Amino acid sequence: MVINEMAYERLEALLSGASKVRRHEPMARHTTLRVGGPADLYVEPAHEENLAALLRHCARESLPWMVCGRGSNLLVRDGGIRGVVISLAHPGFSRMEREGDSLRCGAGARLKEVAHQARRHGLAGLEFLEGIPGCVGGALRMNAGAMGTSLFEVATHVRFMEESGEVREEPAPALEATYRSCASLRRRIALGAVLAGRPDDPEAIAERMRQYSSRRWETQPAAPSAGCMFKNPGSIPAGRLIDELGLKGHRAGDAMISDVHGNFIVNKGRATAQQVLDLMQQVQARARAERGIELEPEVQVVGDVAPYSTPLHAS
Repeated sequence: MVINEMAYERLEALLSGASKVRRHEPMARHTTLRVGGPADLYVEPAHEENLAALLRHCARESLPWMVCGRGSNLLVRDGGIRGVVISLAHPGFSRMEREGDSLRCGAGARLKEVAHQARRHGLAGLEFLEGIPGCVGGALRMNAGAMGTSLFEVATHVRFMEESGEVREEPAPALEATYRSCASLRRRIALGAVLAGRPDDPEAIAERMRQYSSRRWETQPAAPSAGCMFKNPGSIPAGRLIDELGLKGHRAGDAMISDVHGNFIVNKGRATAQQVLDLMQQVQARARAERGIELEPEVQVVGDVAPYSTPLHAS
């Protein structure tokens, strides 16, 4: 699918001047792994009304759409993404405010900043978010976690938008999140969540955050990555399995299985998405052949396989 100039202009006319609309946008600019082909249209709506108008426009025009958060746990194939990529990066989607012993956080709020905001308010229990390189919306979609805690363990309510543009809020348990997934948010857009904390001394909270940060930098690579590539299969952590298979340091071009943590694939400079996918397939094949273990990707893989170079054109 190629979105023509007229379709682009109709979309741009729907949105306020504060919204951003870019054509043929390289997704490598918007993923932590720094790979990925272009999106036909990349849109940052300025507020919820613009977001609702955008979804209704996509429905009328039969345009496929997807949401991109901060681009962690996301692998965009080299052919790019047909249709519309929606980002809630506008500051209006990143607001945070205290509600009793909880924080109400917008979908665009960075998890690291959520942890620091909780510390400033003397609210413990959200320290684990400090080391997750993403935002609240994306973390809700995949039920992100670290240090033994996942987001839906601290979320009490989730606010989201239906494809129709209707906004709803439900208790978090009603969305039935599972390990590294929340199927209820696949075709809904998370707008934010209420995250529960508990009163504690800010300095004690800061010390735990320092400990978590130190542990993370000791055990995870500093090079660009998408985070953990595979879900833990249950019988053994995926990183340990990959280490035992002797795959640390294996490369496909500039994509390399980290020699720091086996469940990370890092970009050594000019990696392509296909090189990353090749490494993932090698790991899965070895785990299946030598251990009888089926490794399921944790990273979300989207987009077209074949290189896509046709720009938007005039009607």
